Amino acid sequence: MAVGGDSTLLRDGVVYLAAAVAVVPLFHRLKLGSVLGYLVAGMIIGPHLLGLVTDPEATLGFAEFGVVLLLFVIGLELRPKRLWDLRYDIFGLGSAQVLLCGFAITGALLLTTIFTWQAALVIGLALALSSTALDVQILRDQGKINTPLGQRIISIHLMQDLAIVPLLIVTTALSRTPVSESPEGWELVWKSFVAIGALVLAGRFLVNPLFRLIAQTGTREVFVIGALLMVVGSAFLMASFGLSMALGAFIAGVMLADSPYRHEVEADIDPFRGLLLGLFFMAVGMMLDLSIILKEPARILLYVTILIGVKFTVIALLTRLFGSNWRDAALTGVHLAQGGEFAFVVLTAAESGLLLASEASSLFAAAVTVSMALTPLLIAGVDRLVERDSEDHDAEGPETAENAPAIIVGYGRFGQTVNQLLAARGIPVTLIDRKPGQIELSGKFGRKVYYGDGTRLDVLRIAGAEEAQLLIYCNDRQQITNEMLGIVRRAFPNLKVLIRAFDRRHVMQLANADCDTVVREVHESAVLMGRAALKAADVDDETIDEIEAEYRERDSERLALQIASGDLRAGLDLTYGTYPLPANEGLGEIPYALDDDSPRSGHIA
Repeated sequence: MAVGGDSTLLRDGVVYLAAAVAVVPLFHRLKLGSVLGYLVAGMIIGPHLLGLVTDPEATLGFAEFGVVLLLFVIGLELRPKRLWDLRYDIFGLGSAQVLLCGFAITGALLLTTIFTWQAALVIGLALALSSTALDVQILRDQGKINTPLGQRIISIHLMQDLAIVPLLIVTTALSRTPVSESPEGWELVWKSFVAIGALVLAGRFLVNPLFRLIAQTGTREVFVIGALLMVVGSAFLMASFGLSMALGAFIAGVMLADSPYRHEVEADIDPFRGLLLGLFFMAVGMMLDLSIILKEPARILLYVTILIGVKFTVIALLTRLFGSNWRDAALTGVHLAQGGEFAFVVLTAAESGLLLASEASSLFAAAVTVSMALTPLLIAGVDRLVERDSEDHDAEGPETAENAPAIIVGYGRFGQTVNQLLAARGIPVTLIDRKPGQIELSGKFGRKVYYGDGTRLDVLRIAGAEEAQLLIYCNDRQQITNEMLGIVRRAFPNLKVLIRAFDRRHVMQLANADCDTVVREVHESAVLMGRAALKAADVDDETIDEIEAEYRERDSERLALQIASGDLRAGLDLTYGTYPLPANEGLGEIPYALDDDSPRSGHIA
């Protein structure tokens, strides 16, 4: 292997990886999101701060393929029938959003700046488009991408991608360059139909036979190559017609959504998507010219305020008109309030078309980047605000509920199972949850869930706790305390109280609580998994039963010792596979337990 030669690419790769490893986990721990972490990491290593990477444009050009892969994965999760069900949101709400936001920003620019109406219109329509990569990644991180809120936001993004074609036509028509130098705008229209039609036909008649042939080889790397070929090929087809590569990848993903090979393809693509998307956000952060912001802070602030303020207001009101409650309308507005990566392309085109001066183009590019950097913080703030303010929710409170013998507080995956068993016996249940998104989603499955905080006496009283027999707390995380239980018991002495414990430490804390039953949330499912593992290891059923019985006996004895001493280390000799520890080695502060299924570490089972 040659030692000499240009090692710039290798050095830049080390810089990118080191910055991501150093910054992104910190932002994740601070609950600011990985996207903002990537943006800040890019700002730090970019040419405007440390200068460790000097060509962010080249990085952005390569990393944009992460956006392509992201849209492909989103397409895989949307079957054609589901996409057809979203047609009103895509073409109705999406079209209205692009037009109204574009015209509103145009009007705001005409009132506050000296731009010509041509320049203001092009900029306004460009800023009406949001960052698909940023927003969809945030939805994925929050686990909201398949919720009704997430699907509506995705629908608007799809229309924004389709709007790229007419926006290019408008930019071309308004350009001040000679007509001969500009491409025929309407040529993009028929090219769009040809390219999309070709992708649909290929997806319908070629994709499944191709992957069937590849699967017969039994070679994993060939399957990965085939998946990448499909994504790259669809992106190349659209790009060759001057269209959005991401839109082409999305269509290819939708065409594969009903394929039996969908999950395998998604698993193969996902690592590439994550790496390139992180690199994309870092490149966006590197392009933020801090000197421009410091030189013209007032103008940047004005542009960012117009962009976010106008889009948030218009989108929230528009989404409300299309049937969303105020909570979802506000969240939709803040998710789509930022500028998007396509604005950089339009600003460059407007500058080359003599519609916009170079300085103004740089200022708007900085404003778009700042809006993208602010988005994770704004979403987190609005999310907390609408979750806490019950007056902003359209969800019905338990004051309208009929008195039932059982009350379940927390209707997540745990509460749903408990409710099913009670319903199977014909026992009426009043369901209470404080997450509006969960309430709305449950309603789509025919479940009436009331909004409220089930740890408050007034909420429990109007829910019928004085006449009920059972109060079952299925809340996620460690929300139930001894003090709260004491208050509930004194108010409703006839209730039997059952509690979902978060972990082993929570069980210890509730040991002296005045409740009837405490269930560790993942204990029984873990025992079932252990039995399945022993069965797969060819252990006979009688031995498995003996192992389970002995484990349960040891675990109960250990838990009793822990409760009596208040020490998580008590009874450690009763566990299997424990290695000797130094006599002076303590556990220190152990805030959680290992039987938690969250990504945190440092837990004790």
